[in-house]
Amino acid sequence: MEREKWLWIKISFVVSLVLLIIKFYSFYITNSTAILTDALESIVNVVAAGFATYSIYLSSTPRDDNHPYGHGKIEFFSAGVEGTLIMLAGLFIIYQSIYNFFFPNELERLREGIFLISFTGLVNGVLGFTLQKKGKKLNSLTLEANGKHLLTDMISSFLLIVGVFIIYLTGLVFLDSVIALLFSIYIIYSGYGLVRRSVAGLMDEADPIAVESTVRVINHFRKPNWIDIHNMRVQQYGSDRHIDLHLTLPYYLDLRQVHDEVEELESVLENDWPGEMEVFVHADPCLPEKCCHYCQIKDCAVRKFPIDTKIEWTALNMSKNQKHYHELI
Repeated sequence: MEREKWLWIKISFVVSLVLLIIKFYSFYITNSTAILTDALESIVNVVAAGFATYSIYLSSTPRDDNHPYGHGKIEFFSAGVEGTLIMLAGLFIIYQSIYNFFFPNELERLREGIFLISFTGLVNGVLGFTLQKKGKKLNSLTLEANGKHLLTDMISSFLLIVGVFIIYLTGLVFLDSVIALLFSIYIIYSGYGLVRRSVAGLMDEADPIAVESTVRVINHFRKPNWIDIHNMRVQQYGSDRHIDLHLTLPYYLDLRQVHDEVEELESVLENDWPGEMEVFVHADPCLPEKCCHYCQIKDCAVRKFPIDTKIEWTALNMSKNQKHYHELI
């Protein structure tokens, strides 16, 4: 898995470098500020791909004494750096657009520029789609962020082509600055989205997708002896996932039986995840006067109250730090 991540991010870096050269050549022959916006964003592509290469290398290294949870969080940092660079590029483009609105450049060879930007946009689209698909498959935020950035670049490139083509047909040079200004706002918005997701990961914000997938797996393999699961925390760093939860078991089980139940739950979660999985289970004894009402053990010899309900396990009630009998009060 890590080797495949490494391969794709290296491909992204090399392709971004080649396209950067093509875009700056396109700006050189046209003097178009709108095309310059595309070229500047490609600088961000190259820097981000280089940083992403290092982050994927670091995230693939095993946990050590200084990083007991591994190095997967570097991918959040990488996505944040990429988003920040995108926003800075957008701000610079705003400045350049306003300047060129009052002091416009003479535009030349727009037909050749349109062709070159069309080619780079097509390449970015194919690569961006592939990276996003691979990022989801390999659980890599870095690949997803890089793919999203390239798809954004593709969209902006083709919209830019439309704008430059209009300039080519009409000869209205001031539209060059207007188009560049509009694209800079779009670029800043795209960068903000990456920064927002990066900060959420670094601050250990709850990941609803990771939580829901964990709830779905546990419900699929749910056993009567697993009376209650609560205080569940799910965090994902790159391809590593960490789960903490409290498992309520019948109070009469001996230590070996408790161990076996805990180990079975851990195996269920670990076998469902393609990357590294770390599960910590705290075992609680049931409280007969409170848990019997929803305990699903039909032949329980010490039951004090009949079963009168079955509590559905959801992301909401499994995340609370309390047994589920509170829902019956």
